Amino acid sequence: MTWKQDALIHAKEQDPKESCGLLINIKGKEKYFRCKNLSTYSQQCFIIDPEDFIKAEESGNILAVVHSHPITQPIASQADMIGCENSNLPWHIVNPKTEEWGYYQPNGYKPALIGRPWVWGITDCWSLVRDWYKEEKNIILRDWDRPSTPQQFLEKPLFECSALQTGFRELEPNDKLKNGDVLLMSILSSTLNHVAIFLDGDVLHHLADRISCKEPYNEWLFKCTGKRYRYAS
Repeated sequence: MTWKQDALIHAKEQDPKESCGLLINIKGKEKYFRCKNLSTYSQQCFIIDPEDFIKAEESGNILAVVHSHPITQPIASQADMIGCENSNLPWHIVNPKTEEWGYYQPNGYKPALIGRPWVWGITDCWSLVRDWYKEEKNIILRDWDRPSTPQQFLEKPLFECSALQTGFRELEPNDKLKNGDVLLMSILSSTLNHVAIFLDGDVLHHLADRISCKEPYNEWLFKCTGKRYRYAS
């Protein structure tokens, strides 16, 4: 049985949820390595279990990422293209119903800051902050490892714990906001679970399950803001 046949069987078993796995080279033979999809936020995305990734690395050389599109054609979505660039590996995509295959490889794709879909750990609020600083300031901020799921993130939000280590300092209450300042917000949560960038009276941000956008820093967003930061080093 070929690795594509193994991957297709896995995709059919996981339908309607996306399957995910890795193509690995074991002693010169290509094998499909099944991985657990940790995504609980949406059926139409995947998060490879880090433990499975480590096991695959220990078993052989990782050649590519493999996942399924149970509903759509096996064509790389914008999130797939971003994830492919981040992984620096080719991606194979299969539709378990039509059994058609697609392929995408890193080619330097860079998504627009506004209008990108929300995908946990790939295009989320912190990803947008990082991309803005890279494009506008030529500053590369650390890409902190996310918890496996957004639910785990709510228990221990990322930015509040790591802001100082990322080069930011917290603003004093009387400090006026400047372009590029980062706002830490609580959005429908008891914790500070969201970050946005202040720009000329607006905020550039990416809320969960929405596309990234720029909107006025209105009264509701102001009330949601718990801490404010400025890049200092």
